[in-house]
Amino acid sequence: MVDISRNLGRVEERMAAAAGRGGRPVDEITLVGVTKTHPPEVVLDAIEAGLRHVGENRVEELEPKRRLVEEALPAGVPPPVWHMVGHVQSRKAARTVAAADFLHSLDSLRLARRLERFAAEAGRVLPVLLEVNLSGEESKYGLQAFRWQTDGDQWEALREFVVSVSTFPHLRLEGLMTMAPWVADEEVVRPIFQSARLLRDRLAAEFPAVDWRHLSMGMTDDFEAAIEEGSTLVRVGRAIFGPRRTADGGDQWNR
Repeated sequence: MVDISRNLGRVEERMAAAAGRGGRPVDEITLVGVTKTHPPEVVLDAIEAGLRHVGENRVEELEPKRRLVEEALPAGVPPPVWHMVGHVQSRKAARTVAAADFLHSLDSLRLARRLERFAAEAGRVLPVLLEVNLSGEESKYGLQAFRWQTDGDQWEALREFVVSVSTFPHLRLEGLMTMAPWVADEEVVRPIFQSARLLRDRLAAEFPAVDWRHLSMGMTDDFEAAIEEGSTLVRVGRAIFGPRRTADGGDQWNR
């Protein structure tokens, strides 16, 4: 039996310690509990324990889970903020706009145009982060940024993307998201987090009118290093909820 309240408290203690090592106030950092494959009852337990931000990887799971959780919330308990943290196909843009409060994974102009269209139709502004691939791994989504400091073409492509997204009145750009390589040693991935912070700072200098407040980086195995390097949003699943459930009912360790 997973003790979500205890796990959540331990993660928050580790976040505070990492923030202290980084010389930052912990209230600059938001914990997003990623509930992929976990049922609504587990999300409700986490909300009761104090979790205020919930993340999902797939819109197909976000839609029913949000509805069931919010229907079951006790009177007077505000709903959580729902974050879409996984890759979004452009054909699912309308569903994402309808289901998510915050999108971490904007990675193409085609998706941006469709999100803008559906957000305009809904009469809302959707906060978004640009997903950047800083490791160069082919398995990862995101705008190519692994040579942004040395490759003029790559840097210019990033600049042009920001210029384009900044013209959409119903998308509010608020920073960057990245995923580090999945390795046991967090020191191996620290340079990825450092590069993300430097890229964010470079873009902020280039585009001062954009709100670059957020860096979404860090998961169960590396969120402490990410916080030390400037993360403002950490996406933690296993450390709070335990292993995720597989389709056959077994356990699968995830980040």
